[in-house]
Amino acid sequence: MKYVYILQSLDSPEHFYVGITGDLKSRLSKHNAGDVSHTAKFRPWRVKTYVAFSNEEQAFAFERYLKTASGRAFAKKRL
Repeated sequence: MKYVYILQSLDSPEHFYVGITGDLKSRLSKHNAGDVSHTAKFRPWRVKTYVAFSNEEQAFAFERYLKTASGRAFAKKRL
């Protein structure tokens, strides 16, 4: 099972991060501990949305989509 997730910074609510993982709890802990260089600056984080996929290819495709301009617009409006 793969999870595509969107994190929102609690200090700067306009900052979001999109990622993919197999263990959402563990990954959120790493983000909040500062172990991920891309998210360390805007800690702490909360999970805004996550979607579970049984198909790994679909999960990676959805993550790539959410990182595009149209994907960010979709997430802002729908997720």
